[in-house]
Amino acid sequence: MDLSRTPAQVDKTEQEGTSPDPDYVGFIQSVKQHTGIDLAQYKEAQMKRRLTTLRTKNGHSTFSSFFSAMMADKKLFYEFLDKMTINVSEFWRNPNRWEVLRDKIIPELVASRSRLKVWSAACSTGEEPYTISMILSDLGLLQSSYLLASDIDEGALAKANEGLYLERSLKDVPEEVSRRYFKPEGSAMYRIDDKLKKAVTFKKQNLLLDRFEEDFDLIVCRNVMIYFTEEAKSALYTKFANALRPGGILFVGSTEQIFSPGRYGLEAADTFFYRKM
Repeated sequence: MDLSRTPAQVDKTEQEGTSPDPDYVGFIQSVKQHTGIDLAQYKEAQMKRRLTTLRTKNGHSTFSSFFSAMMADKKLFYEFLDKMTINVSEFWRNPNRWEVLRDKIIPELVASRSRLKVWSAACSTGEEPYTISMILSDLGLLQSSYLLASDIDEGALAKANEGLYLERSLKDVPEEVSRRYFKPEGSAMYRIDDKLKKAVTFKKQNLLLDRFEEDFDLIVCRNVMIYFTEEAKSALYTKFANALRPGGILFVGSTEQIFSPGRYGLEAADTFFYRKM
């Protein structure tokens, strides 16, 4: 057995009858050693395909040379992070789920707590935490709540802090909400209201490696788990459950239903919402 690979990688190789690519395996090890990012926790086929496209586009025939270039060029490193994390998001994505959050979940949470502690995990360029802040503002809860937003990509966090978005990102925002919280700026660009910006605390965080804050009433992590291996998903669900207070809610994406929530000490509260027992 190759001891440089994780058991999951060994099992996958044996099942598929293929040999590991030493160039890519070395890249994974180098990235983890220098950045703490463990690409082995992501689904290999789709991650390798995306990174091969990026590597080739930048004129590198091997992952080894691409890694060296990435370490010497901060812009290329940020491009790697952007490709790795797939920073594609919109405000109010899947609007009916946000309506459930606004009309059912948050009222239930504030019935026992006047001040909410909320976390948007893997927040990308800020559309998700700003959507949460709009809802909290409309419910009169924004000033009394703590809203954390984190991502591993510093470039995405910089865009989130800037708060300037293309018009297409607003396509699912209710019209009256859009009028309240966005101002047109230039051609097809909109800037988020300063009140919402000031209410969000952005920070860099590696979900797989870093410790989490605790006692959250609500954790929102949507359309991220689909990129991780089953082992990584299980570890993250455990960490999220531990970070919630009893009765707190985990809100996941529309393709990320948890089929055995009880193993993490969770129970279904609504479709894609899970309550800590």
